[in-house]
Amino acid sequence: MLEEGFRWYGPKDEVSLDFIRQAGAESVFTSLHEIPYGELWGKDAIMERVRELGEHGLRWSVVESLPVSEDIKTRTGDYLRHIQNYKQSIRNLAECGIKIIIYNFMPVLDWIRTDLHWRLPDGSTCLRFDPAQFAAFEIYLLKRAGASADYSPDQLERAEKFFKSLDAESKIKFERSIIDVFPGCSMGLGIEDVRAMLAKYADIDAPKLRRHLELFLKEVAPVAEECGAHLAIHPDDPPFNVLGLPRIASRLSDFQKIISFYDSPANSVCLCAGSLSAGPENDIPQMIDALADRIFTVHLRSTQREPDGSFYEAGHLEGSVPMPLVVEKLLKIQRRRVAEGGERIVFRPDHGRDMADDLLKPPTRNPGYSYIGRMKGLAEIRGLERGILFGGGR
Repeated sequence: MLEEGFRWYGPKDEVSLDFIRQAGAESVFTSLHEIPYGELWGKDAIMERVRELGEHGLRWSVVESLPVSEDIKTRTGDYLRHIQNYKQSIRNLAECGIKIIIYNFMPVLDWIRTDLHWRLPDGSTCLRFDPAQFAAFEIYLLKRAGASADYSPDQLERAEKFFKSLDAESKIKFERSIIDVFPGCSMGLGIEDVRAMLAKYADIDAPKLRRHLELFLKEVAPVAEECGAHLAIHPDDPPFNVLGLPRIASRLSDFQKIISFYDSPANSVCLCAGSLSAGPENDIPQMIDALADRIFTVHLRSTQREPDGSFYEAGHLEGSVPMPLVVEKLLKIQRRRVAEGGERIVFRPDHGRDMADDLLKPPTRNPGYSYIGRMKGLAEIRGLERGILFGGGR
């Protein structure tokens, strides 16, 4: 079996460690969200989190994530000090026994959705991205120059209709749902802040951003290698350009380039099946085959793509991801790796639906991370694994 993990956002998370343990998870994906981006993670703070998890019978197996500051991505401001802090944080984590570190290189905003509580026919709700609604954000709220050119006439028409349907309060809520959903923290960003961040990318195209990632990895990956750690880049979410900015970790060719920047298991990939599945060109099983030696941690979820370019978070065994084949391939990689003396692959069920009693609670501070939907996903993946291992899987 793959090692079962569960996302936890720290002491302020509405989902308790007791609940995570009761779901059967062995380990936790978490971060020190209280530390500002670019600052050093000290050993005392790391060990305090390790001890807290241990008191609940859990271990900290995966850092999600050690953030890469905007200064590093743009190579401006305080980026040299931030890189030094990043290197020492890797060392400190490794000395505390934590050797899988997820990061991303998405400019300005992290993951993006336009509806955090989209209602499904069965009454549950999920995350959804609608390009026409995002066009409304870009054109009418952010007022990004040239944004209209990135959308089709039909999307522009639907964007205008959607925006006109919003009252003043709904506009504020819609704006906040897009620009203030950084994992585990609220940065309190406003529209002017986003405009200022975008301005720093005025002369950064895809090749230049990729070069910045290469320079970053050539600094930090050797440190991870010395520590026996794995840096795992998270795919762009969604896996296509947004806000007029390049995204450089969206498809197989992107990850192959990233791996080539520093050829070592220390430079690896976090296989987020859900993020990748929103790109119709991404064949997830094929990607697993091609990246097998660089997969040490996995997010398992699925999205359902729609003809107009929208997608929503599907059930873990539904949607665009052929989950039985994905899990079967991961188990084969793990079986081979463990036989050679290597470690197990750590996975977690990713975004879950709000359902059952969770629908009666106040909206979570961490959209997509309510308890019951993810517990359902964990149980489904666990059952799928057992079926493959003990039911005559290929």
